[in-house]
Amino acid sequence: MVLVNAENISKSYTEKPLLKNISLSISEHEKTGLIGVNGTGKSTLLRILAGKEEADSGKITRTNGITVAWLPQNPDYEESLSVSEQAEQYLRRINETTPLYQCRSLMTKLGITDFDALMGTLSGGQRKRVALAAVLCTDADLLILDEPTNHMDNSVIDWMESYLKSYKGAIFMITHDRYFLDNVTDRIIELDNGSAYSYEGNYDYYLEARAAREESALASERKRAAMYKKELAWIRRGARARTTKAKSHIERFEELRDSKLVIDDAKLEMNAASSRLGKKIIEIQNLEKSYGDHVLIRDFTYTVLRNDRIGIIGDNGSGKSTLLKMIMGEIKPDGGIISVGETVKIGYFSQETQVFDPEQRVIKYAAGISDSVRTTDGTVSATQMLERFLFKGEKQSVKIGRLSGGEKRRLYLLGILMQAPNVLIFDEPTNDLDITTLTVLEDYLDSFPGALIIVSHDRYFLDRLCTRTFSFEGNGIVRQYPGGYTDTMKAKEFEALRKELEGKPRDNTEKKKDSENAKKRERRPERSQKLRFSFKEQKEFETIDDDIEALETRLEEIDQEISASPDDYKRLQELTEDRSAVEAELEEKTERWVYLNELAEKIAHQ
Repeated sequence: MVLVNAENISKSYTEKPLLKNISLSISEHEKTGLIGVNGTGKSTLLRILAGKEEADSGKITRTNGITVAWLPQNPDYEESLSVSEQAEQYLRRINETTPLYQCRSLMTKLGITDFDALMGTLSGGQRKRVALAAVLCTDADLLILDEPTNHMDNSVIDWMESYLKSYKGAIFMITHDRYFLDNVTDRIIELDNGSAYSYEGNYDYYLEARAAREESALASERKRAAMYKKELAWIRRGARARTTKAKSHIERFEELRDSKLVIDDAKLEMNAASSRLGKKIIEIQNLEKSYGDHVLIRDFTYTVLRNDRIGIIGDNGSGKSTLLKMIMGEIKPDGGIISVGETVKIGYFSQETQVFDPEQRVIKYAAGISDSVRTTDGTVSATQMLERFLFKGEKQSVKIGRLSGGEKRRLYLLGILMQAPNVLIFDEPTNDLDITTLTVLEDYLDSFPGALIIVSHDRYFLDRLCTRTFSFEGNGIVRQYPGGYTDTMKAKEFEALRKELEGKPRDNTEKKKDSENAKKRERRPERSQKLRFSFKEQKEFETIDDDIEALETRLEEIDQEISASPDDYKRLQELTEDRSAVEAELEEKTERWVYLNELAEKIAHQ
């Protein structure tokens, strides 16, 4: 059943149309992600679909009796209301019968526990969680969500992802969280140059389908260009006579000339521009920071290296941004030392968007930072830099106050990179940046010649860029893990499992195995001579890495098959048993790998 149908929706705020004859429908149980470059009208389209704004033309039809719950990007609130009072107000706008206790239950899961706190004392992320809880608990037929993952920590995003995957109603949302899109949605709609393109599938399928669409469009354009050249040659030779046939040929030429396909293949191109960086970057020694009884950082030490790619994760309020501000000198530590090298030039992208002069024009802002910037491609002007940041043509003369929130974030990022820093410190850089900007920013950071420190809740962004992760784990503990977000979570799960197994009582089979191993060790002759591999150990050592890789691949294949067979309970049971057997074999192989590598190291050093 179709819940909402939109026909030929158009909307303009300036002479250039923002939305042009958009037609789409939202069916029950459908989970749709809306994506597109910032400033293309995504939030405007959501407001129109939610009935919060009128289109200039077109028609919106809603099925009688359906309930629609709307989460704006920045929900309105009253500072003097308590959390409970504000939640009650949100609820009554959507559904008169939803009890407040249900909303309180969801708020608790979202990390809001003080229901008497005044809304004016909460952070922007906490206020959005209050509105989100009210929207989710109403069991609406259709959820329309504008950036639900923004300003949410990883644990909340994980919970929300699971909740929305099993949500019975339809969902239509904007999010730039690519893992979230991939795991929750079954349709992607992309806004591009005022038009909407629909892809049936998740984000992974969208990437594949869009690439095919663009390739097809370019092939059509190449064919049209070849025909155009042929016709151009004919028209230049001149028709011998203006016969009906000749006139028809001329008309065909004019049609070809005027039908040139407009393919906006502009990309956000950013070439690494940086200052010289010396040997000393940032040295942190025995850092301490608390606010009253709330300990954020205790005895933290780390030396930042030239090519470090560090991600920082943890719950909101755990101290991540505080660490960045201490490095920047904005906050003083309670103890310890932070020493920054003399050649270090930090580009700091803070969580709070820079306060712009709304009357200043985009080009004046960029030129005020630098008239020109030296990049790997040579020197480029402020105008050229703006073009590379998708501020083309008339956008450069627009007043900053008329830009969308995402466009302001993009302009803020441009301003930082135009200063040619050699160390980049990003505090939630993915908030309000569209996927196109994020993708090319990641490509830019791949070639950035300095150190990079990122606080982010964007799991994809962290996995894509980071080789080391600092995890704020409460009570001042900051642990370090190799790899990005997913690597860190796997390491934590393994550590938790190891502790759980260590705490379990051992059964008779395990005790018997330990006894047999002990006897084998007793019978093992003393190695008075030089250590060496046995023939069997040498062969095992040469192949064990491949064996472990094959087992890990098999585990991934089993997990994929489990995901693809959610309703085949018999097959699921077989797969679960297979997984347990492979995991047991992998654990045994891993133990052998440790033993053989320790032996190899001893042999090498004797």
